[in-house]
Amino acid sequence: MGKYKNFLPAALAALAVLLYAFTFVVQEYEVAIKLRLGQIVGDDYRPGLHFKVPVLNNIKVFDRRIQTLDSQPERFLTIEKKDVIVDSFTKWRISNAAQFFRSTSGNVARTSRLLSERVNTSLRDEFGKRTIQEVVSDDRLALMALLTKEVNENAGDLGIEVVDVRVKKIDLPPEVSESVYQRMRAERERVARDLRAQGGEAAERIRADADRQRTVIVAEAYRESEQTRGEGDAKASQIYASAFDQDREFYAFFRSLSSYRSALGQDHDVMVLQPDSEFFRFFGDPAGQ
Repeated sequence: MGKYKNFLPAALAALAVLLYAFTFVVQEYEVAIKLRLGQIVGDDYRPGLHFKVPVLNNIKVFDRRIQTLDSQPERFLTIEKKDVIVDSFTKWRISNAAQFFRSTSGNVARTSRLLSERVNTSLRDEFGKRTIQEVVSDDRLALMALLTKEVNENAGDLGIEVVDVRVKKIDLPPEVSESVYQRMRAERERVARDLRAQGGEAAERIRADADRQRTVIVAEAYRESEQTRGEGDAKASQIYASAFDQDREFYAFFRSLSSYRSALGQDHDVMVLQPDSEFFRFFGDPAGQ
């Protein structure tokens, strides 16, 4: 019994080696295919432990998580025959492990190259149907959805599923950018001139209306002032007439004194009159007789 115990570790080690040689494990994020002498004999393996025949079978395991293809910026022509530089990326994952192996030998670099060609073809076709304004406007979302559908259909022979195609940036080449900026500047300057002209026209209308209102207000004020002055003169005349009627002699004397004050109130005034002139009638007789 004791000598069997000495062989137990060796037996367990041999069993572990056999188990390792005759089994393989597929993780949750993996897909696998089984090859027999280079031919695919199995590709539908769920995550877990599976069996194989050593030497006779070869196992290929691939990552089935979503991969990212970040393409180099490419130049495309729009329907206006204008160049645009498009920077895009593509999200994809393996959908058919057997087809993926047949088409690309399981080489991710080769898959990226083949997929990039299909993406560029779809971008070239779709940009060739649109103007620059359309590809940078709200239609851009619909464009990316259409690109995703087209590339997914074209990449079916690679055994992959294209989850999303996104355009990160659309630039104009330097030689085109300058001409576009010049046109934009000219357009903005034209709009600015139109706005200034409209503002000048509005200012002239406001100024003319203000001048008209000022003229009307001044005329109304002058009319009212003349009317008030006339009413005041009439009232004064009425008062003078009433006062004159109350004492005609005093009124005549008061008017004469006012005339003397006005005529003789300044220095060096000289008047040449007859001594018996009507102007001096109150100098000889207080009664003015």
